[in-house]
Amino acid sequence: MSLPILTAVTDSEVEAGLVSAFDRRDLGVTVVRRCVDLPDLLAAATTGAARAALLSADLRRLDRDALTRLAMAGIAVVGLIAPGDEDADRRLRQLGVAAVIPADATAEVVAGAVVEASRALASHAAAPAAWPAASSYSEPMLGFGQLAPAGTGTDGLGLAEAGDGRVIAVWGPAGAPGRTTIALCLAAEIAALGASTLLVDADSYGGAIGQLVGLLEEAPGLAAAARSANQGLLDVPRLAVLCRDLGEGLRVLPGISRPSRWPELRPASIETVLSMSRRLASYVVVDCGFCLETDEELSFDTAAPRRNGATLAVLEAADIVLAVASAEPVGLVRFVRGLADLRETVPAADPLVVVNRLRASVVGGDPSREVGRAILRHTGTEPVALVPYDLAGLDAAQVAGQLLRDIAPTSPARLAIRDLAARLAGRPAVGRRRRSGFRRQPR
Repeated sequence: MSLPILTAVTDSEVEAGLVSAFDRRDLGVTVVRRCVDLPDLLAAATTGAARAALLSADLRRLDRDALTRLAMAGIAVVGLIAPGDEDADRRLRQLGVAAVIPADATAEVVAGAVVEASRALASHAAAPAAWPAASSYSEPMLGFGQLAPAGTGTDGLGLAEAGDGRVIAVWGPAGAPGRTTIALCLAAEIAALGASTLLVDADSYGGAIGQLVGLLEEAPGLAAAARSANQGLLDVPRLAVLCRDLGEGLRVLPGISRPSRWPELRPASIETVLSMSRRLASYVVVDCGFCLETDEELSFDTAAPRRNGATLAVLEAADIVLAVASAEPVGLVRFVRGLADLRETVPAADPLVVVNRLRASVVGGDPSREVGRAILRHTGTEPVALVPYDLAGLDAAQVAGQLLRDIAPTSPARLAIRDLAARLAGRPAVGRRRRSGFRRQPR
């Protein structure tokens, strides 16, 4: 049976020659539509009439987002480039195109590449949860084809292998439990241990890390990196330029300045940014948004971008997930409910619990013991860190736009986070001896 394909080739002579060759000979492919531009190609893909697409590298507005939408429609993509155009070849491979071949290749070679790309896409149909496009868009009510395999995402960049850097996601429920404070202080303490560290502000609702360290709101950061990734132009040197170097091995990638800019943080692009970040730093600490909802399909009958897709992409890619709870009663109730949602939404996350703002005034008795017991009883997990509430030290750091470790080195909050950083980095704790490893209880 011949494979139905779409074409969107800017060189009309090359396209006409290939279509004619496919019609004259049985090469295993049949062109069902010749698309004039990218919107025409995307519209044709949603009809389900084709299983693959042949497109030019210079197709206008071709980016990672467009390829994700094609993958969601079950379309395997093969790119055509001008002979010897290394830049176009690199860009398509960074975007995750399954196969890239020169435009002067024979019709047999092109047809073979299209058939193999379609088979590779179909071979991943049994494992949709592992695909990077899964959190990019809502499930359309009318149904799409299968999503793109992992090989079309960060695995198919055509670059050097992903680095060994570890990604630590810092998440917490609604109510401002102090995610940003924990992420900022943790990144600073890991860097102080001598490990290169990158702090990424991926909160699509209220990013504030740039302001906390004295950066201008207009400074380019994660949004610029995501745009470059979406266009297939992001590499490690480019990412390093977009980061702000705070010295002593600590870099910061600021987030979006306004919540309305959340569409710029597409999940597929965020995954590429994280992949490059692993190669830039030994530890990548990411401040996530709080919301885990994925209900866009309730309002749309087509594929709708997920507002919380960036948060889900970070949590799915992270090596370690820290779930931050605020120690007051309302904060603990929100945390227990939110942690259940996190475990349901991202089953592989296996979060480590960090209790923030610990103080006797709202708990009574021994706050460490009382809160620790409550967390263990209701979540089945013992907190890995109990961070005291040092309002004076944190206020001083915010006013100065500097790190807590520099403003108040003896702050009890700073010392608790320093100990946590040492444990996460596999270093001996500074000062008093601590238990080694993390105690966990069966859920």
